[in-house]
Amino acid sequence: MNLTRDRVHSIGWMTVLLICGALSIALMLRVNAVKSQVAGTERRIAYLQRDIDFLQTEFQTRSNQQQLKTLNEVEFGYEAPRAEQYIEGERQLAALGKAAAPGAPAPIRYASADKAAEGSENTGDGGLLAMVSPVTGMGAAVARTVSDAGSTPDDKVEAKALARDARGLGKRLARIQLASDVQ
Repeated sequence: MNLTRDRVHSIGWMTVLLICGALSIALMLRVNAVKSQVAGTERRIAYLQRDIDFLQTEFQTRSNQQQLKTLNEVEFGYEAPRAEQYIEGERQLAALGKAAAPGAPAPIRYASADKAAEGSENTGDGGLLAMVSPVTGMGAAVARTVSDAGSTPDDKVEAKALARDARGLGKRLARIQLASDVQ
């Protein structure tokens, strides 16, 4: 085991390099730990800043409410509504209204489905207005009786086929198919 001077030199340099590598790895780990602590502290500072902003806004709102209350008491004299100020229904509300002034426009009126139009030819069974075709100007019931009167047996067969296809269409539309099933 004869160690020469060059051999001892190279072993010394290798030892120094290993020690320096270990120290740099330890230093890198320590720096990363400090960076993590700094990032955590910055997140906490941002959270606390948001909390402070929220509290400042809350304080300003509450102080503003006090200021508004004071201003209301001094200037306007508004009060919160009391129970006797509420009305019980439409009749009591209508009693509070004023009569129309001379020259006022007529009130807006809404259509209703009353039995008053029973004698009209446009009413159906329920007293509601019947559907009127914009092309012919006839009601749906009148158009149906006219088409039934002039129909042929072929028209009736075609009408049955259309009704059957419509039922089949309803069943097809009610069923859900995936795109992969269709192809």
